[in-house]
Amino acid sequence: MSATDLAAAVEEALATDREAVREQATQEAEDLLAAIREGAFDNSQALVGLELELYAVDARTDALCRVPRQLLGLIGFEQELGLHNVETQTTPQPLNTHGLAAQKRELQATLESAIERTLTEDIRLVSDGVWTVPPVGEDARSYLTDAVEADGVTIGANMSDSVRYHAMANTDYPAGLSIDAPNVTLDAETVMPESLITSIQPHYQVARASALPQHFRYALRVAGPLLALGVNAPFFPPGLYDDAPADRILDEAHMSHRIGIFESVLNDPDGPGKVRFPDDVETVEDAVRAVVEDPTIVPMDPPRGTRFDDQFATIRHKHGSYWRWVRPVFDGASRSSANARIEFRPLGAQPTLHDAVAFEAVFAGLMESLPQLEHPVGTLDWAAAHENFRAAARDGLQAEMTWIASDGSETTATDRIYADLFEHARDGLERRGLTTDEARQYLRPLRERADRRLTPARWKHTQVCERVAEGVPLGEAIWGMQSAYIDRQSETLVDGQFVDWV
Repeated sequence: MSATDLAAAVEEALATDREAVREQATQEAEDLLAAIREGAFDNSQALVGLELELYAVDARTDALCRVPRQLLGLIGFEQELGLHNVETQTTPQPLNTHGLAAQKRELQATLESAIERTLTEDIRLVSDGVWTVPPVGEDARSYLTDAVEADGVTIGANMSDSVRYHAMANTDYPAGLSIDAPNVTLDAETVMPESLITSIQPHYQVARASALPQHFRYALRVAGPLLALGVNAPFFPPGLYDDAPADRILDEAHMSHRIGIFESVLNDPDGPGKVRFPDDVETVEDAVRAVVEDPTIVPMDPPRGTRFDDQFATIRHKHGSYWRWVRPVFDGASRSSANARIEFRPLGAQPTLHDAVAFEAVFAGLMESLPQLEHPVGTLDWAAAHENFRAAARDGLQAEMTWIASDGSETTATDRIYADLFEHARDGLERRGLTTDEARQYLRPLRERADRRLTPARWKHTQVCERVAEGVPLGEAIWGMQSAYIDRQSETLVDGQFVDWV
């Protein structure tokens, strides 16, 4: 799509009557709630699914590179925000032995085929929390901020041609469009800086829609401990750092800068923020109305087809910018497949597929076990759960977090927190028919991280610290770490585990 055509599409989208969209969403909410009360979103069993984002690098230099549109179509992946971003997702499967195995096999088959095809073009797909090496001959700051103006519309030069993404830079919504992190300052005219980060997003479908609020409450309580296990974004591209000494940058690095990047780019600096740790919801009605009442960034009139959930197309559109770190989802192509689920969004992309599926399994196991047993951590104050989340983003497994154990006692002991968490994840998987050995195989990659106090972010941080201690300049140390990360991943992404690296 040419810049002129894209600008015209953006102007058409922004010309949509915002008040009409609000009224339509309000009406659809009543229809959606009626369908929920009728049981349309209830299911006989829990289902799981996983979204996986990656970025592309030049296989010869490890520098970021753009993915040609034709190649993207050949590998069957979807374009994400940046021209270097790609995404795939699994087919939802029942939460049982065969369903989880099918999730892993589908990811392995899809990614192995994609890697083979992209390597013929000297492109490697990387699963990582944040990229650090800009394209050859370019600097990170320019790559993230380059924009042109076409007919009065600001167009990001390195963004995909999604109208929604470009419209965000031309609407009245006061997104920060900046990065505010320790020793990093970046201002842009578009949302392109968000393309620094990539993620995995496990989905857990509840059997009964009315039970979603209880599961959602527990999802918020486990968010901090799971994020601490999965941190994978301690560094920025070196060219983005302010003029600060290396030891200060190392000391003040957050283990998951991904959290701060997403929030500072897309949130209103003076408002509550669309990207945030969400409140508890007391009823399923609260969950639906929270989406409807969330500020609309791009008031588009979405296309409607023959899907069951096209009755709620406006709500689905609004949900696309309902960027809570944990969020409810209500959709389904047909009435029989309509579902209510929880999307868990704090996790950066992981070093291997096995690690990604481990998070999917552990989250699902916890969602099965904790509500059924009425685990006392559900009584943990929301503010404490929120602080756990913030501490985990900063410090990973070195964070001090608060947990209420199964005996009702409060603890900040890391070993005790994870012993309780993994025990209930195992219990939840066994409740879905997995044997003890099968459940432990899914838990093992994350249990090893907790036991060793070693996350992908800590591995990266140690690599850079060791190089700097040897006299290597910080920028070269970060790029050296990145090269080592990509080398290790090339051998383990499809069939290995992160614990194989250490």
